[in-house]
Amino acid sequence: MRKMPHNSGVQKLQQGKLTDNSIADMKYYEVEFRINGSESLMQDARDLVAAMAGEAGFETFEDTDNGLKGYVQTTLFDDESLKEALADFPFDDVEISYSVKEAEYKDWNEQWEQEGFQPIDVDGRCIIHDGRHLPEQMPDTAISVEIDAKLAFGTGTHETTRMIVSRLLDTDLIGKEVLDCGCGTGILGIVALKCGARRAVGYDIDEWSADNARHNAVINGVDKNYQSLLGDASVLDTIEETFDVVVANINRNILLADMQAFKTKMKPGAALLISGFYRSDAEVLEAKAKSLGLAVDGMAYDGEWTMLSLRPDGQWQDA
Repeated sequence: MRKMPHNSGVQKLQQGKLTDNSIADMKYYEVEFRINGSESLMQDARDLVAAMAGEAGFETFEDTDNGLKGYVQTTLFDDESLKEALADFPFDDVEISYSVKEAEYKDWNEQWEQEGFQPIDVDGRCIIHDGRHLPEQMPDTAISVEIDAKLAFGTGTHETTRMIVSRLLDTDLIGKEVLDCGCGTGILGIVALKCGARRAVGYDIDEWSADNARHNAVINGVDKNYQSLLGDASVLDTIEETFDVVVANINRNILLADMQAFKTKMKPGAALLISGFYRSDAEVLEAKAKSLGLAVDGMAYDGEWTMLSLRPDGQWQDA
Protein backbone atom coordinates (compact mmCIF):
# COMPACT_ATOMS: atom_id res chain seq x y z
CA MET A 1 0.00 0.00 0.00
CA ARG A 2 1.41 3.37 -1.06
CA LYS A 3 0.70 6.38 1.15
CA MET A 4 0.93 10.02 0.23
CA PRO A 5 3.97 12.01 1.31
CA HIS A 6 3.31 15.02 3.46
CA ASN A 7 3.82 17.42 0.60
CA SER A 8 0.49 16.20 -0.78
CA GLY A 9 -1.29 16.00 2.54
CA VAL A 10 -1.63 19.78 2.70
CA GLN A 11 -4.37 19.62 0.07
CA LYS A 12 -6.81 17.50 2.05
CA LEU A 13 -7.53 19.65 5.08
CA GLN A 14 -8.14 22.83 3.10
CA GLN A 15 -11.68 21.52 2.75
CA GLY A 16 -12.29 21.55 6.50
CA LYS A 17 -11.21 20.03 9.78
CA LEU A 18 -11.84 16.36 10.48
CA THR A 19 -12.61 14.74 13.81
CA ASP A 20 -11.86 11.21 14.94
CA ASN A 21 -15.54 10.32 14.78
CA SER A 22 -15.83 11.50 11.18
CA ILE A 23 -13.11 9.13 9.92
CA ALA A 24 -15.31 6.07 10.19
CA ASP A 25 -18.03 7.76 8.16
CA MET A 26 -15.81 8.70 5.23
CA LYS A 27 -16.74 7.26 1.83
CA TYR A 28 -14.16 6.88 -0.89
CA TYR A 29 -13.91 6.45 -4.63
CA GLU A 30 -11.52 3.87 -5.99
CA VAL A 31 -9.84 5.21 -9.13
CA GLU A 32 -7.91 2.77 -11.28
CA PHE A 33 -5.14 4.45 -13.23
CA ARG A 34 -3.92 2.56 -16.30
CA ILE A 35 -0.43 3.47 -17.44
CA ASN A 36 0.47 2.64 -21.04
CA GLY A 37 4.13 3.00 -21.88
CA SER A 38 7.57 1.48 -21.54
CA GLU A 39 7.94 -1.01 -18.70
CA SER A 40 11.20 0.72 -17.73
CA LEU A 41 9.21 3.89 -16.97
CA MET A 42 6.38 2.18 -15.06
CA GLN A 43 7.60 2.81 -11.50
CA ASP A 44 8.52 6.43 -12.16
CA ALA A 45 5.17 6.89 -13.89
CA ARG A 46 3.36 5.41 -10.87
CA ASP A 47 5.18 7.84 -8.57
CA LEU A 48 4.30 10.81 -10.75
CA VAL A 49 0.63 9.80 -11.07
CA ALA A 50 0.43 9.39 -7.29
CA ALA A 51 1.94 12.83 -6.72
CA MET A 52 -0.34 14.52 -9.25
CA ALA A 53 -3.42 12.78 -7.91
CA GLY A 54 -2.29 13.62 -4.39
CA GLU A 55 -2.44 17.30 -5.29
CA ALA A 56 -6.03 16.67 -6.41
CA GLY A 57 -6.99 15.25 -2.99
CA PHE A 58 -6.08 11.55 -3.22
CA GLU A 59 -4.74 9.98 -0.04
CA THR A 60 -3.73 6.37 -0.59
CA PHE A 61 -2.46 4.29 -3.50
CA GLU A 62 -1.91 0.65 -4.32
CA ASP A 63 0.27 -0.60 -7.18
CA THR A 64 -1.35 -2.79 -9.84
CA ASP A 65 0.13 -4.68 -12.80
CA ASN A 66 -1.00 -1.97 -15.23
CA GLY A 67 -0.55 1.10 -13.03
CA LEU A 68 -2.09 1.81 -9.65
CA LYS A 69 -5.33 2.35 -7.74
CA GLY A 70 -5.95 5.59 -5.91
CA TYR A 71 -8.46 6.41 -3.18
CA VAL A 72 -10.08 9.79 -2.60
CA GLN A 73 -12.95 10.93 -0.39
CA THR A 74 -16.15 11.19 -2.41
CA THR A 75 -16.76 14.70 -1.06
CA LEU A 76 -13.31 15.86 -2.22
CA PHE A 77 -13.15 14.20 -5.64
CA ASP A 78 -12.84 16.74 -8.45
CA ASP A 79 -12.70 15.09 -11.85
CA GLU A 80 -11.73 18.31 -13.63
CA SER A 81 -8.83 18.95 -11.25
CA LEU A 82 -7.59 15.41 -11.79
CA LYS A 83 -7.76 15.72 -15.57
CA GLU A 84 -5.97 19.06 -15.40
CA ALA A 85 -3.20 17.60 -13.23
CA LEU A 86 -2.65 14.60 -15.49
CA ALA A 87 -2.62 16.81 -18.58
CA ASP A 88 0.81 18.05 -17.48
CA PHE A 89 2.28 14.54 -17.27
CA PRO A 90 5.99 14.97 -18.14
CA PHE A 91 6.52 11.67 -20.04
CA ASP A 92 5.52 12.22 -23.66
CA ASP A 93 5.55 8.50 -24.49
CA VAL A 94 3.27 7.49 -21.61
CA GLU A 95 -0.53 7.56 -21.74
CA ILE A 96 -2.68 7.71 -18.60
CA SER A 97 -6.35 6.74 -18.41
CA TYR A 98 -8.55 6.06 -15.40
CA SER A 99 -11.93 4.77 -14.27
CA VAL A 100 -13.88 5.59 -11.10
CA LYS A 101 -16.08 3.48 -8.82
CA GLU A 102 -17.19 3.55 -5.19
CA ALA A 103 -14.64 1.87 -2.93
CA GLU A 104 -15.40 -0.91 -0.49
CA TYR A 105 -15.75 0.58 2.99
CA LYS A 106 -12.59 0.65 5.11
CA ASP A 107 -11.41 2.70 8.06
CA TRP A 108 -8.37 3.98 6.20
CA ASN A 109 -6.71 5.73 9.12
CA GLU A 110 -7.03 2.63 11.32
CA GLN A 111 -5.65 0.43 8.52
CA TRP A 112 -2.62 2.68 8.11
CA GLU A 113 -1.93 2.79 11.85
CA GLN A 114 -2.17 -1.01 12.04
CA GLU A 115 0.10 -1.56 9.03
CA GLY A 116 2.69 1.07 9.87
CA PHE A 117 5.89 0.98 7.84
CA GLN A 118 9.17 -0.89 7.76
CA PRO A 119 12.30 0.88 9.10
CA ILE A 120 13.88 3.27 6.61
CA ASP A 121 17.66 3.62 6.46
CA VAL A 122 18.89 7.01 5.21
CA ASP A 123 22.53 6.71 4.19
CA GLY A 124 23.27 4.44 7.14
CA ARG A 125 23.14 7.53 9.34
CA CYS A 126 19.48 7.82 10.27
CA ILE A 127 16.95 5.03 10.89
CA ILE A 128 13.30 6.09 10.72
CA HIS A 129 10.79 3.62 12.17
CA ASP A 130 7.44 3.32 13.87
CA GLY A 131 6.74 1.72 17.23
CA ARG A 132 5.71 -1.61 15.68
CA HIS A 133 8.66 -2.14 13.35
CA LEU A 134 11.90 -1.59 15.22
CA PRO A 135 15.20 -1.78 13.33
CA GLU A 136 16.89 -5.17 13.58
CA GLN A 137 20.31 -3.55 13.60
CA MET A 138 21.18 -0.01 14.56
CA PRO A 139 24.56 1.41 13.55
CA ASP A 140 26.34 2.92 16.55
CA THR A 141 26.56 6.35 14.94
CA ALA A 142 23.06 6.40 13.42
CA ILE A 143 20.24 8.61 14.64
CA SER A 144 17.02 6.83 15.59
CA VAL A 145 13.77 8.64 14.77
CA GLU A 146 10.43 7.12 15.75
CA ILE A 147 7.37 8.33 13.85
CA ASP A 148 3.87 7.49 15.04
CA ALA A 149 2.08 8.43 11.82
CA LYS A 150 -1.54 9.32 12.44
CA LEU A 151 -1.79 9.97 8.71
CA ALA A 152 0.09 8.42 5.85
CA PHE A 153 2.44 11.16 4.73
CA GLY A 154 5.69 12.30 6.30
CA THR A 155 7.02 8.95 7.47
CA GLY A 156 10.27 8.98 5.51
CA THR A 157 8.97 6.46 2.99
CA HIS A 158 8.88 9.10 0.25
CA GLU A 159 11.89 10.10 -1.84
CA THR A 160 11.50 13.82 -1.13
CA THR A 161 11.56 13.32 2.63
CA ARG A 162 14.63 11.10 2.42
CA MET A 163 16.51 13.62 0.26
CA ILE A 164 15.94 16.44 2.74
CA VAL A 165 16.83 14.20 5.68
CA SER A 166 20.07 13.29 3.89
CA ARG A 167 20.87 16.98 3.34
CA LEU A 168 20.18 17.77 7.00
CA LEU A 169 22.56 14.99 8.00
CA ASP A 170 25.24 16.69 5.88
CA THR A 171 24.62 20.07 7.52
CA ASP A 172 26.24 21.40 10.69
CA LEU A 173 23.12 22.00 12.76
CA ILE A 174 24.72 22.36 16.20
CA GLY A 175 23.00 25.25 17.96
CA LYS A 176 21.03 26.22 14.85
CA GLU A 177 17.35 27.15 14.52
CA VAL A 178 15.25 25.32 11.91
CA LEU A 179 11.87 26.15 10.33
CA ASP A 180 9.80 23.39 8.69
CA CYS A 181 7.12 24.73 6.33
CA GLY A 182 4.34 22.13 5.92
CA CYS A 183 5.74 19.93 8.68
CA GLY A 184 3.49 16.87 8.34
CA THR A 185 4.60 14.42 11.03
CA GLY A 186 7.36 16.77 12.16
CA ILE A 187 10.03 14.38 10.89
CA LEU A 188 12.35 17.02 9.44
CA GLY A 189 12.37 19.21 12.53
CA ILE A 190 12.87 16.17 14.74
CA VAL A 191 15.82 14.99 12.65
CA ALA A 192 17.31 18.48 12.87
CA LEU A 193 16.99 18.52 16.66
CA LYS A 194 18.59 15.10 16.92
CA CYS A 195 21.44 16.46 14.81
CA GLY A 196 22.05 19.17 17.39
CA ALA A 197 19.73 22.02 16.38
CA ARG A 198 18.82 24.28 19.27
CA ARG A 199 15.21 24.82 18.23
CA ALA A 200 12.78 23.74 15.52
CA VAL A 201 9.45 25.29 14.54
CA GLY A 202 7.01 23.59 12.19
CA TYR A 203 3.65 24.59 10.81
CA ASP A 204 0.97 22.81 8.79
CA ILE A 205 -2.49 23.67 7.50
CA ASP A 206 -3.57 20.16 8.53
CA GLU A 207 -4.75 20.13 12.17
CA TRP A 208 -3.94 16.42 12.51
CA SER A 209 -0.41 17.05 11.26
CA ALA A 210 0.20 19.89 13.70
CA ASP A 211 -0.97 17.68 16.57
CA ASN A 212 0.90 14.63 15.29
CA ALA A 213 4.14 16.62 14.98
CA ARG A 214 3.88 17.58 18.64
CA HIS A 215 3.22 13.96 19.58
CA ASN A 216 6.23 12.73 17.61
CA ALA A 217 8.45 15.36 19.22
CA VAL A 218 7.40 13.98 22.61
CA ILE A 219 8.15 10.33 21.78
CA ASN A 220 11.55 11.37 20.42
CA GLY A 221 12.37 13.37 23.55
CA VAL A 222 12.79 16.70 21.76
CA ASP A 223 9.47 18.36 22.62
CA LYS A 224 11.05 21.05 24.81
CA ASN A 225 12.77 22.43 21.73
CA TYR A 226 10.00 21.84 19.18
CA GLN A 227 7.04 24.11 18.43
CA SER A 228 4.19 23.09 16.13
CA LEU A 229 1.80 25.70 14.72
CA LEU A 230 -1.47 25.34 12.82
CA GLY A 231 -1.90 27.36 9.64
CA ASP A 232 -0.54 28.15 6.19
CA ALA A 233 2.37 30.46 5.35
CA SER A 234 0.49 33.40 6.87
CA VAL A 235 1.36 31.96 10.29
CA LEU A 236 4.91 33.13 9.64
CA ASP A 237 3.69 36.68 10.34
CA THR A 238 3.31 35.64 13.98
CA ILE A 239 6.92 34.42 14.25
CA GLU A 240 9.40 37.18 15.10
CA GLU A 241 12.68 35.27 14.84
CA THR A 242 14.57 34.16 11.76
CA PHE A 243 16.18 30.77 11.10
CA ASP A 244 19.47 29.23 10.02
CA VAL A 245 17.77 26.51 7.95
CA VAL A 246 14.31 26.59 6.37
CA VAL A 247 12.89 23.40 4.84
CA ALA A 248 9.76 23.04 2.72
CA ASN A 249 8.69 19.65 1.37
CA ILE A 250 5.38 20.64 -0.20
CA ASN A 251 4.56 20.92 -3.91
CA ARG A 252 5.52 23.16 -6.78
CA ASN A 253 2.58 25.55 -6.67
CA ILE A 254 2.80 26.18 -2.93
CA LEU A 255 6.58 26.55 -3.13
CA LEU A 256 6.18 29.20 -5.85
CA ALA A 257 3.47 31.01 -3.89
CA ASP A 258 5.21 30.93 -0.51
CA MET A 259 8.94 31.18 -1.34
CA GLN A 260 9.00 34.91 -0.65
CA ALA A 261 7.49 34.28 2.79
CA PHE A 262 10.12 31.61 3.43
CA LYS A 263 12.89 34.08 2.57
CA THR A 264 11.66 36.61 5.14
CA LYS A 265 12.40 34.04 7.84
CA MET A 266 15.95 33.27 6.70
CA LYS A 267 18.95 34.64 8.57
CA PRO A 268 21.79 36.10 6.46
CA GLY A 269 23.52 33.16 4.80
CA ALA A 270 20.76 30.72 5.79
CA ALA A 271 19.86 27.62 3.79
CA LEU A 272 16.49 27.00 2.15
CA LEU A 273 15.88 23.34 1.26
CA ILE A 274 12.88 22.68 -0.97
CA SER A 275 11.43 19.47 -2.40
CA GLY A 276 8.13 17.90 -3.38
CA PHE A 277 8.47 18.56 -7.12
CA TYR A 278 9.79 16.92 -10.29
CA ARG A 279 12.89 17.55 -12.38
CA SER A 280 10.73 19.29 -14.98
CA ASP A 281 9.68 21.84 -12.33
CA ALA A 282 13.21 22.71 -11.18
CA GLU A 283 13.75 25.43 -13.79
CA VAL A 284 10.70 27.48 -12.82
CA LEU A 285 11.55 27.15 -9.12
CA GLU A 286 15.15 28.21 -9.78
CA ALA A 287 13.83 31.25 -11.67
CA LYS A 288 11.57 32.17 -8.76
CA ALA A 289 14.47 31.79 -6.33
CA LYS A 290 16.69 33.99 -8.51
CA SER A 291 14.04 36.71 -8.56
CA LEU A 292 14.21 36.71 -4.75
CA GLY A 293 17.99 36.89 -4.63
CA LEU A 294 18.48 33.17 -3.89
CA ALA A 295 21.03 31.01 -5.68
CA VAL A 296 21.17 27.23 -6.07
CA ASP A 297 23.77 25.77 -3.72
CA GLY A 298 23.01 22.11 -4.39
CA MET A 299 20.62 19.75 -6.12
CA ALA A 300 19.63 16.12 -5.59
CA TYR A 301 17.46 13.65 -7.52
CA ASP A 302 15.69 10.42 -6.66
CA GLY A 303 13.99 9.21 -9.82
CA GLU A 304 12.01 12.19 -11.08
CA TRP A 305 11.78 13.75 -7.62
CA THR A 306 14.07 16.72 -7.02
CA MET A 307 15.47 18.73 -4.11
CA LEU A 308 17.08 22.17 -4.34
CA SER A 309 19.32 23.80 -1.75
CA LEU A 310 19.16 27.60 -1.99
CA ARG A 311 21.13 30.37 -0.32
CA PRO A 312 20.96 34.18 -0.43
CA ASP A 313 23.53 36.35 -2.19
CA GLY A 314 25.92 33.48 -2.91
CA GLN A 315 26.65 33.07 0.78
CA TRP A 316 26.41 29.88 2.84
CA GLN A 317 26.62 30.14 6.60
CA ASP A 318 28.94 27.66 8.33
CA ALA A 319 26.14 25.05 8.11
